[in-house]
Amino acid sequence: MMDHPRKPNARAPTLADVARRAQVSTATVSRCLNTPERVVEQTRRRVLEAVDDLGYAPNFGARALAGRRTNTIGAVIPTMENAIFARGLQAFQEELGEAGFTLLVASSSYRPDLEAAQIRTLAARGADGLLLIGHHRDTALYRFLEARGIPALVAWAHDPAAPVPSVGFDNRQAMAELATRVIGFGHRRIGVISAVRATNDRARERVDGVRAAMAAAGLGEEAMTLIETPYLIENGARAFARLMETRPRPSAVICGNDVLAVGALTRAREMGLSVPGDVSVTGFDDIELAQVVRPALTTVHVPHRQMGQEAARMLTRMVKGDTAVESVRLATELCLRETLASAPARG
Repeated sequence: MMDHPRKPNARAPTLADVARRAQVSTATVSRCLNTPERVVEQTRRRVLEAVDDLGYAPNFGARALAGRRTNTIGAVIPTMENAIFARGLQAFQEELGEAGFTLLVASSSYRPDLEAAQIRTLAARGADGLLLIGHHRDTALYRFLEARGIPALVAWAHDPAAPVPSVGFDNRQAMAELATRVIGFGHRRIGVISAVRATNDRARERVDGVRAAMAAAGLGEEAMTLIETPYLIENGARAFARLMETRPRPSAVICGNDVLAVGALTRAREMGLSVPGDVSVTGFDDIELAQVVRPALTTVHVPHRQMGQEAARMLTRMVKGDTAVESVRLATELCLRETLASAPARG
């Protein structure tokens, strides 16, 4: 089929133009675009050919002003710079597509002010619902969305007492289980590389999980050295080098996610340190990077795809008016691989 580029000042094709080209009513065109299963195949094919020929696109802004759904879901994620959210977001988009929704994604760079602006922009553009990451934000944003009838769902965290439903996992407990296993290997000096906790509830809870495990094992605060840094491989490498300069040096480094842990492994190799012979390293998330890096990374498996799929199902129900949606807690799993071993004997 030939492509006919539109001239700069040309009038945008309308629903009526499509109807005339396909020789059907505007109501039939609308049904074909919104509920295609209600249109016979021959008619549907003719309408879609007319849509393609004319380059027609629905005016979602007008539909929103008319009080109708745009079948668009917004998601504001903290970062696109690494794969932390990729697998869950992919599953989220696939499930939304099956339900007839389109996904719009924005990245806040872990900045609350930017996230707030993006939430307002997505609402202004007619998003029917929003997926947000974690619970740390001004509750005024929830009131803003509620006033506009836009449901919000939180993922990557679980808090049934929060203002909006969530589908995620207990970050504190998951990290506490990993730290307990680390301590069980005889480690008594522990370094922690975390994201900046001030605006990141997931990071705060993971550090709290390490502290809880240490307290349960009778280890005091002085047994832990904490460094906060943004989630980048090179930042994990720099933080690891700083930890190795402390005395007494940690025998295990627990990282807030796999990205930081891979940075730590890279710097350990550059420093001539054996992992786990000289120092153990752990991550969190179990993204693909954790499985291909060598030595294979001990980490916490997060059910990213399950979380994305469940989030899509829950949010589409909320958009359609279901007010009985309850928070869902998913299970995590320890992945014991090659970077965790017994603490080395100290001379």
